[in-house]
Amino acid sequence: MSNSIKRNQTYPNIQLSSEMLLKARRIMHPVSQTLAKAPGQFSEGVCPVFVEKAKGNRIWDIDGNKYLDYYAAIGPVSLGYCYEPVDQAIREQLDKGISFSLMHRLEYELCELVNQIIPNAESIRISKTGADVCSAAIRVARAFTGRDQILCCGYHGWHDWYIGTTTRDYGIPEAVKLLTRTFKYNDLDDLKSKLNEQVAAVILEPVVFEYCQPGYLENVKKLCHENGTLLIFDEMWTGFRLALGGAQEYFNVQPDLAVYSKAMANGMPIAMLTGRSKIMKLFEKEVFFFTTFGGEALSLAATIATIQELRKHNVPEYLRMMGGLLKDGLNTLIEENGLSDVMECIGYPCRTLLQVKSGVDYPLSLYAYIQQELLRFGILWSKFHNMTFSFTEADVDYTLRAYDEILQLVKLRLEQGNLSAHLKGQPMDTVFRPVKF
Repeated sequence: MSNSIKRNQTYPNIQLSSEMLLKARRIMHPVSQTLAKAPGQFSEGVCPVFVEKAKGNRIWDIDGNKYLDYYAAIGPVSLGYCYEPVDQAIREQLDKGISFSLMHRLEYELCELVNQIIPNAESIRISKTGADVCSAAIRVARAFTGRDQILCCGYHGWHDWYIGTTTRDYGIPEAVKLLTRTFKYNDLDDLKSKLNEQVAAVILEPVVFEYCQPGYLENVKKLCHENGTLLIFDEMWTGFRLALGGAQEYFNVQPDLAVYSKAMANGMPIAMLTGRSKIMKLFEKEVFFFTTFGGEALSLAATIATIQELRKHNVPEYLRMMGGLLKDGLNTLIEENGLSDVMECIGYPCRTLLQVKSGVDYPLSLYAYIQQELLRFGILWSKFHNMTFSFTEADVDYTLRAYDEILQLVKLRLEQGNLSAHLKGQPMDTVFRPVKF
């Protein structure tokens, strides 16, 4: 019998997942289209690999095991899987068509809605992926300033200008790599030391997990504008989660440009660049940024329906409340189990991370052990808690009870020094590391 969301006696049977993975590895290199979903980001050998379906915050693998899902498709799901008002909007549009020979009215209607919600959205461009709009923002910033260099902080996609700053930089010309440098978050002196008259733009995630220091974003903006540099917020994670208008609404700091994708369409593929009209008007003639599927109507309909639901139910506040219950409860359990020197739950409540502290031996094995034990409780997890509107207090309470039992085991394994011996699968992999500061 397949495992479910309860305290199961055994780890899930993942025979079909394992067999399909072997077949996939013969023709897919790597087997996942997104590294964050790849087997290496889970404990291979014990964790499921292939999904069959999902509903709300529940997900089923191809072996029939059911899980409470804290991954939320790596962020695009903000309301919940198969959320009916959004799915209904998709179905209604499907009956009318997907892509067309002319612009669809939904392109304008979405932009009109976004213009009302996002503070800096004097002008809007629509595309398909986060990497697309990040690169478009960089291109137009270079055109507007007449400068070439970029300073970045965070993760900004797979395109050459950014990924050349990481250990996965093969295939990128050295001349391109030299145009981008990274800077440290919450460190104004580090940013100030790297700003010069050649820097076209500073792009950063307004927050990831580390809390933003008071005045930091305001001062980043001030430094940029004093230097003639544009400020770009990468709001893939913060958009529509921290607040409906994203981090720029939450912190009351408007960047020159901002990019969005995750959370805005509850899983459908779409991305967006917003910004000051004076800059964005360069896309009219001077700067080229167009894509065939930018006006694909199913995603447009889904985005409008999603934003309407987020606004109607004040979902960002709900995520803050549910995520806060989980974060505070987990940190209490960590303290009660004497593990405060080993780990902590960090981040803004809508998206938190169980972080193994620096200096702890074999952190990837520790993550894998916690993950495999959560699987016995029917919980799918990979370090993160991505909250959605589908989570309930009962879900959070159940998760905390599972964590309490698992943390007791972690404490015992660490004291005995044999945690790795109790791993059923492999430790997790590291995707890449930044290399240039």
